[in-house]
Amino acid sequence: MADEMAVKQVPLTLIVAATPKNGIGKNGSLPWPMLKKEMAYFARITKRVPTPTNTGSLQSDTFKQNVLDGTQRNAVIMGRNTWESIPPKFRPLKDRTNIVISSQAREKLDTIPHDVVVASDIMSGLGELSSRVEAGKALPVGRAFVIGGSSIYDSALELPQTKHVLLTRIHKDYDCDTFFPDLNGHATPTESGWQRKTRSDLSNFIGEEAPDGPITESAGEEEVEFEYQLYERP
Repeated sequence: MADEMAVKQVPLTLIVAATPKNGIGKNGSLPWPMLKKEMAYFARITKRVPTPTNTGSLQSDTFKQNVLDGTQRNAVIMGRNTWESIPPKFRPLKDRTNIVISSQAREKLDTIPHDVVVASDIMSGLGELSSRVEAGKALPVGRAFVIGGSSIYDSALELPQTKHVLLTRIHKDYDCDTFFPDLNGHATPTESGWQRKTRSDLSNFIGEEAPDGPITESAGEEEVEFEYQLYERP
Protein backbone atom coordinates (compact mmCIF):
# COMPACT_ATOMS: atom_id res chain seq x y z
CA MET A 1 0.00 0.00 0.00
CA ALA A 2 2.88 2.38 0.79
CA ASP A 3 4.37 1.81 -2.67
CA GLU A 4 0.98 2.42 -4.29
CA MET A 5 0.52 5.69 -2.42
CA ALA A 6 4.07 6.75 -3.33
CA VAL A 7 3.50 6.19 -7.06
CA LYS A 8 0.07 7.86 -7.06
CA GLN A 9 1.51 10.89 -5.30
CA VAL A 10 4.62 11.25 -7.46
CA PRO A 11 4.80 14.84 -8.77
CA LEU A 12 3.82 15.17 -12.41
CA THR A 13 5.74 17.28 -14.92
CA LEU A 14 4.21 18.27 -18.24
CA ILE A 15 6.75 18.46 -21.07
CA VAL A 16 5.67 20.12 -24.30
CA ALA A 17 6.83 22.17 -27.28
CA ALA A 18 4.43 24.92 -28.37
CA THR A 19 4.20 27.95 -30.64
CA PRO A 20 3.55 31.49 -29.33
CA LYS A 21 -0.19 30.72 -29.64
CA ASN A 22 0.25 27.39 -27.81
CA GLY A 23 -0.08 25.28 -30.96
CA ILE A 24 1.34 21.78 -30.51
CA GLY A 25 0.13 19.69 -33.44
CA LYS A 26 -1.32 19.48 -36.92
CA ASN A 27 -2.98 16.40 -38.41
CA GLY A 28 -1.53 14.16 -35.72
CA SER A 29 2.07 15.29 -36.12
CA LEU A 30 4.33 18.21 -35.29
CA PRO A 31 3.57 21.36 -37.31
CA TRP A 32 7.22 22.49 -37.45
CA PRO A 33 10.16 20.74 -39.12
CA MET A 34 12.07 18.12 -37.16
CA LEU A 35 14.28 19.81 -34.56
CA LYS A 36 17.00 17.34 -33.62
CA LYS A 37 18.28 19.38 -30.67
CA GLU A 38 14.81 19.73 -29.18
CA MET A 39 14.07 16.03 -29.65
CA ALA A 40 17.39 15.11 -28.01
CA TYR A 41 16.54 17.42 -25.09
CA PHE A 42 13.18 15.68 -24.65
CA ALA A 43 14.86 12.26 -24.65
CA ARG A 44 17.57 13.25 -22.16
CA ILE A 45 15.24 14.94 -19.72
CA THR A 46 12.57 12.26 -19.73
CA LYS A 47 15.19 9.51 -19.26
CA ARG A 48 17.24 11.23 -16.54
CA VAL A 49 16.36 9.89 -13.11
CA PRO A 50 16.84 12.54 -10.38
CA THR A 51 19.63 11.96 -7.92
CA PRO A 52 19.42 12.59 -4.16
CA THR A 53 20.16 16.06 -2.83
CA ASN A 54 23.45 17.44 -4.15
CA THR A 55 26.43 17.13 -1.87
CA GLY A 56 28.49 19.75 -3.64
CA SER A 57 31.00 17.09 -4.62
CA LEU A 58 31.00 16.17 -8.31
CA GLN A 59 32.72 12.85 -7.57
CA SER A 60 30.19 11.96 -4.88
CA ASP A 61 27.22 12.97 -7.06
CA THR A 62 28.56 10.89 -9.96
CA PHE A 63 28.80 7.93 -7.62
CA LYS A 64 25.20 8.45 -6.50
CA GLN A 65 24.05 8.56 -10.11
CA ASN A 66 25.84 5.30 -10.82
CA VAL A 67 24.16 3.73 -7.80
CA LEU A 68 20.75 4.97 -8.93
CA ASP A 69 21.10 3.82 -12.53
CA GLY A 70 19.02 0.71 -13.02
CA THR A 71 17.15 1.06 -9.73
CA GLN A 72 14.59 3.63 -10.85
CA ARG A 73 12.99 4.57 -14.14
CA ASN A 74 11.00 7.59 -15.20
CA ALA A 75 7.45 7.18 -16.50
CA VAL A 76 6.02 8.89 -19.59
CA ILE A 77 2.24 9.29 -19.73
CA MET A 78 0.51 9.84 -23.06
CA GLY A 79 -2.82 9.55 -24.80
CA ARG A 80 -3.50 6.88 -27.42
CA ASN A 81 -3.16 9.33 -30.32
CA THR A 82 0.25 10.42 -29.05
CA TRP A 83 1.29 6.77 -28.73
CA GLU A 84 0.18 6.10 -32.31
CA SER A 85 1.99 9.20 -33.58
CA ILE A 86 5.32 7.72 -32.44
CA PRO A 87 6.93 5.69 -35.25
CA PRO A 88 6.50 1.98 -34.39
CA LYS A 89 10.28 1.38 -34.30
CA PHE A 90 10.60 3.98 -31.51
CA ARG A 91 7.80 2.77 -29.28
CA PRO A 92 7.59 2.14 -26.47
CA LEU A 93 9.92 5.02 -25.71
CA LYS A 94 13.19 3.43 -24.63
CA ASP A 95 14.46 3.45 -21.03
CA ARG A 96 11.17 4.83 -19.70
CA THR A 97 8.01 3.17 -18.40
CA ASN A 98 5.29 4.00 -20.94
CA ILE A 99 1.71 4.62 -19.77
CA VAL A 100 -0.96 4.95 -22.47
CA ILE A 101 -4.30 6.55 -21.57
CA SER A 102 -7.20 5.26 -23.65
CA SER A 103 -10.95 4.85 -23.32
CA GLN A 104 -10.56 1.53 -25.11
CA ALA A 105 -9.34 -1.64 -23.45
CA ARG A 106 -5.89 -2.97 -24.28
CA GLU A 107 -7.25 -5.83 -26.40
CA LYS A 108 -9.07 -3.36 -28.67
CA LEU A 109 -5.91 -1.39 -29.43
CA ASP A 110 -3.16 -2.27 -31.86
CA THR A 111 -0.64 -4.65 -30.36
CA ILE A 112 0.93 -3.02 -27.31
CA PRO A 113 3.83 -4.68 -25.45
CA HIS A 114 3.02 -6.15 -22.06
CA ASP A 115 5.43 -3.80 -20.28
CA VAL A 116 3.36 -0.79 -21.42
CA VAL A 117 0.64 0.22 -18.96
CA VAL A 118 -2.78 0.89 -20.52
CA ALA A 119 -5.37 2.73 -18.39
CA SER A 120 -8.50 4.85 -18.70
CA ASP A 121 -7.04 7.89 -16.90
CA ILE A 122 -3.81 9.17 -15.40
CA MET A 123 -4.50 8.12 -11.81
CA SER A 124 -5.56 4.63 -12.91
CA GLY A 125 -2.35 4.38 -14.90
CA LEU A 126 -0.25 5.34 -11.90
CA GLY A 127 -2.23 2.85 -9.81
CA GLU A 128 -1.54 0.05 -12.29
CA LEU A 129 2.14 0.99 -12.37
CA SER A 130 2.28 0.93 -8.57
CA SER A 131 0.87 -2.60 -8.59
CA ARG A 132 3.56 -3.66 -11.03
CA VAL A 133 6.27 -2.06 -8.92
CA GLU A 134 4.97 -3.81 -5.80
CA ALA A 135 4.92 -7.14 -7.67
CA GLY A 136 8.48 -6.61 -8.89
CA LYS A 137 7.34 -6.32 -12.51
CA ALA A 138 8.40 -2.69 -12.98
CA LEU A 139 11.12 -0.43 -11.62
CA PRO A 140 10.19 2.19 -9.01
CA VAL A 141 9.33 5.58 -10.50
CA GLY A 142 11.88 8.37 -10.55
CA ARG A 143 9.90 11.14 -12.24
CA ALA A 144 6.62 11.05 -14.17
CA PHE A 145 6.25 13.11 -17.34
CA VAL A 146 3.00 13.85 -19.17
CA ILE A 147 3.90 14.10 -22.88
CA GLY A 148 0.54 14.73 -24.60
CA GLY A 149 -1.82 15.19 -26.24
CA SER A 150 -4.00 18.16 -25.48
CA SER A 151 -6.74 16.37 -23.49
CA ILE A 152 -4.17 14.49 -21.39
CA TYR A 153 -2.37 17.75 -20.62
CA ASP A 154 -5.72 19.26 -19.65
CA SER A 155 -6.51 16.35 -17.32
CA ALA A 156 -3.06 16.51 -15.74
CA LEU A 157 -3.42 20.20 -14.99
CA GLU A 158 -6.45 19.40 -12.85
CA LEU A 159 -4.40 17.10 -10.60
CA PRO A 160 -2.87 18.61 -7.45
CA GLN A 161 0.43 16.75 -7.92
CA THR A 162 1.08 18.47 -11.26
CA LYS A 163 3.69 21.00 -10.19
CA HIS A 164 5.92 21.73 -13.19
CA VAL A 165 5.74 22.39 -16.91
CA LEU A 166 8.83 22.11 -19.11
CA LEU A 167 7.93 24.20 -22.12
CA THR A 168 9.95 24.53 -25.29
CA ARG A 169 8.67 27.78 -26.74
CA ILE A 170 8.91 27.73 -30.53
CA HIS A 171 9.45 31.35 -31.56
CA LYS A 172 7.34 31.10 -34.71
CA ASP A 173 3.68 30.45 -35.41
CA TYR A 174 2.66 27.45 -37.49
CA ASP A 175 -0.75 26.29 -38.67
CA CYS A 176 -2.02 24.05 -35.83
CA ASP A 177 -5.20 22.19 -35.02
CA THR A 178 -4.17 21.06 -31.53
CA PHE A 179 -3.26 23.37 -28.67
CA PHE A 180 -1.70 23.28 -25.22
CA PRO A 181 -4.10 24.48 -22.49
CA ASP A 182 -3.83 27.94 -20.97
CA LEU A 183 -1.90 27.33 -17.75
CA ASN A 184 -3.50 30.05 -15.70
CA GLY A 185 -6.93 28.95 -16.84
CA HIS A 186 -6.40 26.13 -14.36
CA ALA A 187 -5.45 28.32 -11.39
CA THR A 188 -7.96 28.52 -8.55
CA PRO A 189 -8.81 31.82 -6.80
CA THR A 190 -6.57 30.80 -3.88
CA GLU A 191 -3.54 30.14 -6.07
CA SER A 192 -1.03 32.66 -7.36
CA GLY A 193 -0.97 30.76 -10.64
CA TRP A 194 1.84 29.34 -12.73
CA GLN A 195 5.10 31.25 -12.60
CA ARG A 196 8.04 31.13 -14.96
CA LYS A 197 11.24 30.18 -13.16
CA THR A 198 14.77 31.38 -13.75
CA ARG A 199 17.40 29.79 -15.97
CA SER A 200 19.18 28.64 -12.81
CA ASP A 201 15.98 26.97 -11.57
CA LEU A 202 15.58 25.26 -14.96
CA SER A 203 19.18 24.00 -14.87
CA ASN A 204 18.71 22.56 -11.40
CA PHE A 205 15.45 20.90 -12.37
CA ILE A 206 16.64 19.24 -15.57
CA GLY A 207 20.05 18.26 -14.21
CA GLU A 208 22.10 20.03 -16.87
CA GLU A 209 23.13 23.56 -17.75
CA ALA A 210 20.27 25.27 -19.57
CA PRO A 211 21.18 27.40 -22.59
CA ASP A 212 21.45 31.12 -21.97
CA GLY A 213 18.72 32.38 -24.27
CA PRO A 214 17.08 31.02 -27.42
CA ILE A 215 18.57 28.31 -29.64
CA THR A 216 18.51 28.51 -33.43
CA GLU A 217 18.45 25.25 -35.37
CA SER A 218 18.55 24.72 -39.11
CA ALA A 219 15.79 22.42 -40.32
CA GLY A 220 16.16 21.97 -44.06
CA GLU A 221 16.04 25.44 -45.55
CA GLU A 222 14.34 26.87 -42.48
CA GLU A 223 15.87 28.45 -39.38
CA VAL A 224 13.79 27.78 -36.26
CA GLU A 225 14.38 29.58 -32.97
CA PHE A 226 13.18 28.10 -29.68
CA GLU A 227 13.78 28.43 -25.95
CA TYR A 228 13.59 26.05 -23.01
CA GLN A 229 11.45 27.29 -20.12
CA LEU A 230 10.27 26.02 -16.74
CA TYR A 231 6.98 26.91 -15.08
CA GLU A 232 6.02 26.02 -11.53
CA ARG A 233 2.78 26.01 -9.56
CA PRO A 234 2.97 26.68 -5.81
